[in-house]
Amino acid sequence: MDITIKITDREGTTHEVQAPTDMAMNLMELCKAYELAPEGTIGVCGGMAMCASCQCYVLNDVDLPEKGGEEEAMLSEAFHVQPNSRLGCQIQITPELDGLAIALAPEY
Repeated sequence: MDITIKITDREGTTHEVQAPTDMAMNLMELCKAYELAPEGTIGVCGGMAMCASCQCYVLNDVDLPEKGGEEEAMLSEAFHVQPNSRLGCQIQITPELDGLAIALAPEY
């Protein structure tokens, strides 16, 4: 089953993309698959919650998984962190995310 997610890229353009819920993908991988950020500027650590290059801002009220310790630690050191910041690599694409709207955080 595919769900719809709205992703605003770093230039401010919003893309409405279809995301498969049956491929064990996360938001960072989805952004890479749709090439919504230049190669080498997102998911630099490969999704290990070690670089914050996939930081995004959650723009609407969708039921997301709780932040884990690694994600909290990385966000405490990252730039441009907001109260609604999350690491895209730590959010698995599930049916519950249908309608999610996020914006990619600035690169630096």
